Amino acid sequence: MSNFNNNPYLAHIFIYPIKSLDGIWIPQSTILDSGALTYDRQWAIFDDNDRFVNGKRNNKIYQLRTSFNTQVTQVFLQVEGSKEKIEFNLQTERKEIEVFLSDFLGFSVHLKENKITGFPDDTNASGPTIISTATIEAIANWFPNIEFAEIRRRLRANLEINGVPAFWEDQLFANQNQWVNFRIGQINFQGINPCQRCIVPTKNSQTGEVTNNFQSQFITKRKDTLPPWVNPSQFNHFYRVSVNTKIVDSALDKVLKVGDKIEIIGVG
Repeated sequence: MSNFNNNPYLAHIFIYPIKSLDGIWIPQSTILDSGALTYDRQWAIFDDNDRFVNGKRNNKIYQLRTSFNTQVTQVFLQVEGSKEKIEFNLQTERKEIEVFLSDFLGFSVHLKENKITGFPDDTNASGPTIISTATIEAIANWFPNIEFAEIRRRLRANLEINGVPAFWEDQLFANQNQWVNFRIGQINFQGINPCQRCIVPTKNSQTGEVTNNFQSQFITKRKDTLPPWVNPSQFNHFYRVSVNTKIVDSALDKVLKVGDKIEIIGVG
């Protein structure tokens, strides 16, 4: 899968239109003025107490399969194991989607939309998350019973880099209160910190079943395999992988494309 030619390039772009549900691969993406990818986490599910309904708190979320049309105007919802796939319009059938989700989850939920920033996990680093293909492969090797594609689904990164060794992306952050400037295609980024993982990667992405000892095994292997370019000051613990980013200046209407070259500029 990986091609180590020391010539990093953008190999894949993934967006997750409804936060916590399945992602989709896209060949290119425009950038919102906030720095987020268009349509990424644009919608999110909330309960009546205005709390996110996600895989951290609700295992039934993992049993929902979602797909979208090319324009991301239609969503297709399907319960894992069912042959029935139901289509909804994300703008005109919001109430119908809420009824479907409420019936499935067993409590009242609401689907909210934010076209400006989406619903990022880290509001201080609201750009796309970055990981390398080789990193996903390395982590899959730590867990012989988990396939590469499943590790990719669990980590839910937006941008995947090829042409580099595992954990190359750890060069994209510096000390706390510093950042690394880099460019993908025509778009300038700042690498902020290694992403702190939650309980989600410990669970099967399609069933919610917990993988025993996933977090402890991950921490041990991550610590043991830290490459020399890693800045340890950002690791208060080793349950971290992928890089949180910000967009440096307005990238509105600029396009990020698969195949774009990646260049590290320096520490800011």
